[in-house]
Amino acid sequence: MALLLREEQVRRLASPTELIKAIDLAMGELGTGVAQNQPRRRVFPPAGVLNVMSASWPGGGVSGLKSYSVSSGQARFVVLLYDLQGELIALVEADHLGAMRTGAASGVAARRLLAPGPKIVGIIGTGKQAETQVIGLRAAIEVSELRVYGRDPARRADFARRVGAVACDSPEDCVRGSAVVVTMTPSREPVLESEWVGQASLVIGAGSNYPNRRELPGRLVQRARAVVVDQIETALLESGDLLLNGYDPRNATELGAVISGDAQIPLGEQPLLFESHGLALWDVAAAKVVVEAARAAGIGQEVKIG
Repeated sequence: MALLLREEQVRRLASPTELIKAIDLAMGELGTGVAQNQPRRRVFPPAGVLNVMSASWPGGGVSGLKSYSVSSGQARFVVLLYDLQGELIALVEADHLGAMRTGAASGVAARRLLAPGPKIVGIIGTGKQAETQVIGLRAAIEVSELRVYGRDPARRADFARRVGAVACDSPEDCVRGSAVVVTMTPSREPVLESEWVGQASLVIGAGSNYPNRRELPGRLVQRARAVVVDQIETALLESGDLLLNGYDPRNATELGAVISGDAQIPLGEQPLLFESHGLALWDVAAAKVVVEAARAAGIGQEVKIG
């Protein structure tokens, strides 16, 4: 029997603290070659896009895939979770879960790449995924001040009120002085300028997973003392922030290698860049968290498959 979890149930079960813990462990295994991750593959039916991505997390006892379609402005997400013997154990509706796992991954990166202590965080973007970035970062690091910028003043003010942030009148005001800068937008062109980013700041480029879109300027990529990616293979396919700015992702450092201790980030006073494209491994780890929580709470519907 497989457990079916609906979107509203996932919202109740997706603990940011537990998601961060699971993604950190899974990424450490990816860094040592124990876990596996297959990048997103896209096909283009007559209407929309179909995306499929898969991973195996032996330490968590699970493997799985996420499939989602995007058509007419609507996206539909599902994660299929298997045990390591190939038995289907869960079907999880994964719209909210996907947003939460992306925020949790940013939290993992910030915790692993920054020194401890309170941090000013600036976020460019005011959508749903920007909100889960706030949740993930607050669960992972000490946020002394949160700033936000978005082009629409009313939406910016509403977002700031909901998350307890300072609404900035310009992207420069949001970025200058922030120790962590997150871009979470659908922009095809850079949303900030390199000189706004302070020395030793961490910039998380999380909004683009297409090779023809970039949120970050080339000068910032050139300035970075290190470029960290979630996975080099994925970055080669999807990182417009790197590819369009003339940076070869094969020269980047993988976050999993940093977590496992197989790679070190060089010291220095230049900014640090983390390129987050979104891995199936995060989806598998996140689904494992909510499925365990659902079984413990007696939530969900058991369904027979096959």
